[in-house]
Amino acid sequence: MSTAVEQAIADLPVPGGWRWDVVVRPRRRTLGIEIAEDGRVLFAIPADADPQEIADAVRGRMPRLAAEVRRRQDLRAAEPVKDLIGGEGFAYLGRRYRLRLTPDDASSHVRLRQGWLELPRPRSAAADAGSLVEWYRSRGERWLAARLPPLASLAGVRDPAGIAVRDLGRRWGACAPDGVIIVHWAVIQLPVALVDLVLVHELCHLKHSGHGAAFRRAVRLALPDADLRERQFAQEEPRLWRGAVSSARQ
Repeated sequence: MSTAVEQAIADLPVPGGWRWDVVVRPRRRTLGIEIAEDGRVLFAIPADADPQEIADAVRGRMPRLAAEVRRRQDLRAAEPVKDLIGGEGFAYLGRRYRLRLTPDDASSHVRLRQGWLELPRPRSAAADAGSLVEWYRSRGERWLAARLPPLASLAGVRDPAGIAVRDLGRRWGACAPDGVIIVHWAVIQLPVALVDLVLVHELCHLKHSGHGAAFRRAVRLALPDADLRERQFAQEEPRLWRGAVSSARQ
């Protein structure tokens, strides 16, 4: 039924920038609409929902929905900007570290040391930001490679093809055609429980391509507290640093 409803909604003039999903909730008697902090729209429908009736209801609410989605997307568009100066805060797996600028020499590199995130200087802001992003990418890839197998077992996925960390733009995770799980480097800033949520989400996509009822059941079978984690993720996501820096120095 959710597939028919998804098609009925897709046939509407839904704004191209929207991200939306349909989920069947047997206890519901009418259409429910939820808008996440990032602007994603969730249409919750009864098990016996009539696709045309749902589409008509969505059409009637479209102007108000569009205004709220734009509002939340605009709030999210204001990405954090870091000043690459001593004492600036950076997160790694949910813990906060202050930046320490160190003398630049041939052996220096970005590293965690004695509670500080050390960054060699002086260079351009863009180059220093690139070094920090690469540190998140490479360190995160090693950490995630060890984290993936037990989570794959929880999700019922045998021998996942591997893990890669890169910049995914506005997406936090993806599945490559060869089965490799791809994670945005910025995710490594989150607490472990929320990193696990991203990994399990993508692992379940290896079995279920959409976000329908079967997919959501699979996620909740692996992570019974997925609803709580998703709410926490929505709160933390706007705070994630994605590489924007100020040119200011100190």
